[in-house]
Amino acid sequence: MRKNILLIATLDTKRPESLYLKEAIERHPGCNALVMDISMAGHSYDDAGITANEVARAGGSTIAEINQSRERAKITSTMIRGAVVLAEKLLRGGEIGGVVGLGGSTGSLMATDVMRALPFGVPKLMVSATAALPGLATRYIGTGDIMLFHSVIEIAGLSPLLKNVLERAAGAAVGMLEVGLLDADRAKSSGRKAVAMSQFGICEGCASQVRRRLEAAGCDVIGFSAAGVCDRAMEEMIAKGHFDAVIDLAPGGVGEYLMEGMRSAGPHRLEAAGQFGIPQVITPSGVNLMSPRKSRYKPDYHQRKKFDLDKLRTFLRLNGEEIEMVADEFARKLNQARGPVRVLLPTRGWSSIDGPESPIYEPETDRLFIDRLQMCVTNPGVEIRVLDLNLEDEAFADQVAENLLALLSH
Repeated sequence: MRKNILLIATLDTKRPESLYLKEAIERHPGCNALVMDISMAGHSYDDAGITANEVARAGGSTIAEINQSRERAKITSTMIRGAVVLAEKLLRGGEIGGVVGLGGSTGSLMATDVMRALPFGVPKLMVSATAALPGLATRYIGTGDIMLFHSVIEIAGLSPLLKNVLERAAGAAVGMLEVGLLDADRAKSSGRKAVAMSQFGICEGCASQVRRRLEAAGCDVIGFSAAGVCDRAMEEMIAKGHFDAVIDLAPGGVGEYLMEGMRSAGPHRLEAAGQFGIPQVITPSGVNLMSPRKSRYKPDYHQRKKFDLDKLRTFLRLNGEEIEMVADEFARKLNQARGPVRVLLPTRGWSSIDGPESPIYEPETDRLFIDRLQMCVTNPGVEIRVLDLNLEDEAFADQVAENLLALLSH
């Protein structure tokens, strides 16, 4: 069976380079490349497997209309929409097993938008001359499992150097296809429960012990770093049905969004599991902290209790008003949950850097969060338990694991 790779490129600017990459892929035995042209020029190239006009029509327009328009943002969105429709159709039909993109700034933005619409586990490789530009790399990847191949040199002209880049990219793409697509149905048929778990360096001890307990009980634990991107991806994967339950050790992205901090996980953090109705165990690691960019410090931030995690990241303590505001947001989200929720709240510190010897230890402020949450959560499916422990205590990790297993057994 031939391995089919979808190659997304703009043939109006990168035709020779795209066709060379296609040939390089097809030099590998049993491999085929289907070129999708996402050009916005006034004509289509016949040597594209999927022409720009086909992409435009799938997006609700024509290539002539696209070319005549001066609303660049609008026509770009149209082409991306059409490319997503066609790529998803090809994937559903088993006609492709992976995706490769080739481009500069605009081409990379468009191609990776298409890639992020495809499921986790589908091989995705973006060959880009702008992969290392500040701000663009994170935009290209977003919450997708996309591999960036920085070409370094401009993708223009088939010099020996660029041919080498394209040949290596072809090898990387073909290599990823050797693994095959993620078989989610087969994973679920194993009988092991899939549990998503948010975690962060300041609750690593708790996370490790919870993982050991759950794996011994027959669960697969899939961790997500709660730094604002991976925990946002966790929400998306929960909504797509990848998991049977969630342990949210580090939901600090909720408050970081309100405070415009660097760990912000967007407006929908802590919502997907509730909407999907799967069991949740939630703890407050990092919820009493924020990490605003130092260039955006407010005057009072300089007087806050703080903890320097490293030379780039500093945590500031939330004040009483802020922590009650975060509690209100937690309550709003938890009140909408359709499945069972256990919230475990320790009273002796919420992380490995939060205890009696720490400069940020402030249990009286944490208590404001606890009291506010208990007052505002009205959903009968949400049970709040207050524990006289530190979040990193072994006994607390045991409680997390036991509560989740209890919810899964019901």
